[in-house]
Amino acid sequence: MLKFDFTYFFTRITSQMLTELLSHFTLDSAVTATVAFGNGLINSTWLVTTQNKKYILQRINENVFTEPTSIDDNINAINQFLSVYFPAYLFTAPVLSNNNKSLIKLGNNGSFRMFEFVAGSKTYTVLENPQLAYEAAKQFGRFTKLLSGFNIEQLKITLPDFHNLALRYQQYIRALETCTQERLATAKDTIDALQQHYNIVETFNAIIKNPSFKKRVTHHDTKISNVLFNENCEGICVIDLDTVMPGFFISDVGDMMRTYLSPAGEEETDYQKINVREDYFDAIVQGYLSEMQQELSMEEKQYFVYAGKFMIYMQALRFITDYLNKDIYYGANYELHNLHRAINQLTLLNILTHKEDGLNKRVAGFITLYNKDFILP
Repeated sequence: MLKFDFTYFFTRITSQMLTELLSHFTLDSAVTATVAFGNGLINSTWLVTTQNKKYILQRINENVFTEPTSIDDNINAINQFLSVYFPAYLFTAPVLSNNNKSLIKLGNNGSFRMFEFVAGSKTYTVLENPQLAYEAAKQFGRFTKLLSGFNIEQLKITLPDFHNLALRYQQYIRALETCTQERLATAKDTIDALQQHYNIVETFNAIIKNPSFKKRVTHHDTKISNVLFNENCEGICVIDLDTVMPGFFISDVGDMMRTYLSPAGEEETDYQKINVREDYFDAIVQGYLSEMQQELSMEEKQYFVYAGKFMIYMQALRFITDYLNKDIYYGANYELHNLHRAINQLTLLNILTHKEDGLNKRVAGFITLYNKDFILP
């Protein structure tokens, strides 16, 4: 979950600006309509319709992504690699402008790019069944697998320390030291409960030093809306590549588990609605392994459940940190909003931890389909 700056998001883009932007491109035919599109909270997006095609025009939020050229460089480098080695893979590369640029800077109004709308595709904002979870996990796994030969040193860091749990924990500790006594007292039970899971941080610190854990091309934002599906609900490809950076597999798998497992989202305050759906867990593991089972080391395969704990705990820390810091990052609709978000994630973490042994056995069962030598730690 990224920081959202409402002031930037609602900066007016006039019809004259849009006309000027579109003049940078030679489209297939005359533009017939340009309308706001989607429900994303970071970048501003428009659907551009011509007589024959549709396009996606997007402004990058430079308050979040301070170096939009880094995003553009990453996407172009990946596109070049896939075009050479996996030309059949559908990659949503930017449309080039009249002067062969994939990123347009429009004065002080930001940086823009355009993509062709994938005909016949659709996205979901809510998971409707485990099959969608399977297809999404398969697509994120395929993306990483196809790029296994890509030199990750080419990738630029678009969000420094985005999934650095050690840093997030340090920020949380600093917030404990500087927050008001009132907020500290209100959050005491949650703080005590979060401290009981500190072993998740210790495991992360061990993982980043462990040569069995490989840094790969990682998406870092694997929510269901970042996958395109066809009319048969089959995954086509992944989209929204702004957070693609070198990373560990626990980031992508963990983010899927954090956002797919529970029928209740992170805003839910009726904590009894939060649960870990084992059929969705199975779908994530099977979908990801269907592409990545030859790429992951045997030791990495032991950490599927940990991946979920890692991402859920990190998000709980980020929410409680923001609450202690008086809601300066995520903002809040009411005084206890970020505390309730932290409790929501802590509840999910506790359920996942309670089911951990059984879920590890399920993972082992899936892995034995591919490797009979797999042994649980």
